[in-house]
Amino acid sequence: MNVNRNSGIWLALLGGLLLWAGWPSSPLTLLLFIAWVPLLHLAETTRSWKKFFGLSYTTLLLWNVLTTWWVAKASVPGGIGAFLANSLIMCLPWLAYFFTRTRFSRFISGLALIGYWMAFEWIHLNWDLSWPWLTLGNAFALHPNWVQWYEYTGAAGGSLWILLSNVLVHQVLFRYREEGRSTGYFKLAAAWVLTLCVPIVLSSFIKQPLTLLHNKYNVVVVQPNYDPWDTKFAAGKEEMQLQELIALSQKQIDAHTALVVWPETAIPYTVLEDRLRDNLFLNPLWAFLRNNPHVNLLTGLEGRRLFTTRVSRYAQKLPEGGFVEGYNSAALFDSTSAQIYHKSRLVPGPEVLPAFLSFLGPVFEKFGGTMGGYARDTTERVLQTTNHTFNITPAVCYESIYGDYLSRFNRKGANLICIITNDGWWGDTQGYRQHMQYARLRAIESRKWVARSANTGISCFIDPYGNIIQQLPWNKQGTLKQTLAAFVTETFYTRHGDWLYHAAAALALAFLLLLFYKAMVRNKTSTQKSS
Repeated sequence: MNVNRNSGIWLALLGGLLLWAGWPSSPLTLLLFIAWVPLLHLAETTRSWKKFFGLSYTTLLLWNVLTTWWVAKASVPGGIGAFLANSLIMCLPWLAYFFTRTRFSRFISGLALIGYWMAFEWIHLNWDLSWPWLTLGNAFALHPNWVQWYEYTGAAGGSLWILLSNVLVHQVLFRYREEGRSTGYFKLAAAWVLTLCVPIVLSSFIKQPLTLLHNKYNVVVVQPNYDPWDTKFAAGKEEMQLQELIALSQKQIDAHTALVVWPETAIPYTVLEDRLRDNLFLNPLWAFLRNNPHVNLLTGLEGRRLFTTRVSRYAQKLPEGGFVEGYNSAALFDSTSAQIYHKSRLVPGPEVLPAFLSFLGPVFEKFGGTMGGYARDTTERVLQTTNHTFNITPAVCYESIYGDYLSRFNRKGANLICIITNDGWWGDTQGYRQHMQYARLRAIESRKWVARSANTGISCFIDPYGNIIQQLPWNKQGTLKQTLAAFVTETFYTRHGDWLYHAAAALALAFLLLLFYKAMVRNKTSTQKSS
């Protein structure tokens, strides 16, 4: 049956609304287990691929806008561009499914869709236009007790769970329509119920013991609460901010404090990273650390390095000669030196652009970005405290939504995840809430504690099972202190990373090759008949 014009658009809108309504921080997560059904129905009943493309784009654009509208608070043109581009890219797996459905059965095509969508999520994690905020597996961040098995699958397991549920619901509805309450219908319905329930039941049994390194040092997290649109980057406020950060930290430090964590770009100066000891503005920081020699400080800073030649495409030529690279960095200070990590998963637009979009650099520079883009580390750099207490996975800004990337630090011996971020750009919206909740999934995947310092909130501590132990609310200055255990347990996921995405990508490739082969055979047969 063909979908008439009006019912088609209403189904497309319904799909977008269901996806939005089920997304964190909404409590209606269960809606996601049926949210793709309208689009699956449209693929079944729409004859024109162009019409289906329009309907699927409507669903995906509505989902993107309603769920991540807050992105536009940082940059309206950037936000609009992100909504339009991300929705367009999301259409690709659905178009592949549409064409697959014309060649294969409903169930086989459903399996192909699972492969296509998960392959898309994997690619979207690993290129310069990466924006995996809407990875389906992130949706269970509010329910860590449902997904303790992420220590085996990562967020990809959650994506598979949602997709398989939707494919089965679609099968159940069409089987009922075609056969009524037949045996086949009841079998499919039972399979769907089991698909919903079994992962949750299994999750409740996953509590493997963790190998403890130590459990006697505490970590202090600071939330300075400087408005990035006003105070944070205001000229003349730098010394006040640094002194206040130090004062807040000093109040919480005791004899068992091993680490203090400040948020992203907490150092209120742009600094040359190889001349930190010579920077007079940082003298109060060095004095603070000399007065507390047992303490290390992890903080964000905006760094620069000078070069005589262009060392990368991100290096910018200086008027006086030479080149400079800029970094969004995490620095681990002790009383005499600093280890530095450069953020590697950069925000598309403000922080990085693919080479083919470099002409847009001046546009994003007007909205807080960099003309050439930030340079990045090319390897995972574990920051080791000089007091031999913690090996740190430094996650700057939205790097905390990259599960596979953070797992590589664990393979190098990290035993604590520290997230430093500044979510104040988005204001009091769902953005900072979602960002904090996603961190719970990283704790489960690695079975490590998470210490999260956010400039305006939410700063928190998260245990290895995804439970929030302490938190500071939005728009409040303060500190938290927590004794953190260092666990050396390596999970299946931290050993093997996104293995499930790799398997899905192989499945998608197999279906695409088979689809191409069938099309070639069909064209050859048609040519022979016409001749």
